[in-house]
Amino acid sequence: MIVAGFGFRREATVASLRDALGRTGAKDVTLLATASDKAVAPAFVALAQELALPVIPLDDLSITTLTNSAASRAARGTGSVAEAAALVAAGPGASLLGMRVVSADRMATCALATRNDP
Repeated sequence: MIVAGFGFRREATVASLRDALGRTGAKDVTLLATASDKAVAPAFVALAQELALPVIPLDDLSITTLTNSAASRAARGTGSVAEAAALVAAGPGASLLGMRVVSADRMATCALATRNDP
């Protein structure tokens, strides 16, 4: 299972989100995740429909992440919404496949997490 977690600005487009995901090099994403209030954003809904992937909306993202953005920490209680969303959605024992990446227009971030079930 590979989860793509997203953080993005209100102004982000589906192209912003697609670009961030593409920059991760992801091949076999099985789930998309983001903060609950972002999960209903038109661009995010469009990406999920385009990829035909389920979405996991998350309320609590206050976990430790590799990235430590002061703005993200102040607004969301975590250093990276994308990294936290990926980790929380992947579940206990999940690990990031790398730090978040940022779209070319700087409107969206994406991080991948996986959990190897025994």
